Amino acid sequence: MAVALILVLVVVGSILFHILSPWWWSPIASNWGYIDQTLIITFWITGAVFSAVVLFMAYCVFRFRHREGIKADYNPENKKLESWLTAVTAVGVAAMLAPGLYVWSQFITVPDDATEVEVVGQQWQWNYRLPGEDGRLGKSDNRLVTYENPLGIDPDDPYGQDDVVIEAADLHLPIDKPVKMLLRSIDVLHDFYVPEFRAKMDMVPGTVTYFWFTPTRTGTFEVLCAELCGTGHGYMRGIVMVDTEEDYQAWLDGQTTFARLSAPPKVGAMDAVEP
Repeated sequence: MAVALILVLVVVGSILFHILSPWWWSPIASNWGYIDQTLIITFWITGAVFSAVVLFMAYCVFRFRHREGIKADYNPENKKLESWLTAVTAVGVAAMLAPGLYVWSQFITVPDDATEVEVVGQQWQWNYRLPGEDGRLGKSDNRLVTYENPLGIDPDDPYGQDDVVIEAADLHLPIDKPVKMLLRSIDVLHDFYVPEFRAKMDMVPGTVTYFWFTPTRTGTFEVLCAELCGTGHGYMRGIVMVDTEEDYQAWLDGQTTFARLSAPPKVGAMDAVEP
């Protein structure tokens, strides 16, 4: 009897903790409310299954408890029960998978008007690259990474000369404009994650992954690495600021292009004279 009561209390306590818990997701700041809805559907389904299984265990413990003179009935197979369990399980799994597949289809279908922004992860900082006036990013290659060229931009590609390079600094994005985030790592596995945007993806050395989203709220949001990437993993943080169009353009005008960063320093006549 005590065990059955404990099992019932576990179910009741779990439901109350979920309803009354002060811990919940951070307020969303992107178009991916579908992801929140999918998670809530999953919570409802798994919560219902958890409650049903535990309450059934409590019923069995109470109903079939030991009593003098009562002998258990050995029934190794029950085709009717197995059929019901198989059907209910299949429906439950399909109900959890269908919303996720729908969201995934949208997640990988990038709008035609999305602006490309490259995110480059390295131990242990975030670097970014934005297209210049030509509206497209130049080629890049990890084999071209040097101290002077930290993002490995191809110096022979004319499209890369006006690319805006942001090294270990804040990234700014305009509000209400779709952005395709191109993710690249130059050393180990990383994962670019901003909780308020809900979108995230692993960054795999040697390949380029991506996701897209539309910022829907101005503000300052923290970037986290969601993939264990070494001893400095916990300190691999950054800032993404979502601005109004005017503030974004003002920030963008103050950034440096790849051509300016790679240009040889000018030496004056006085600098060439040795003391």
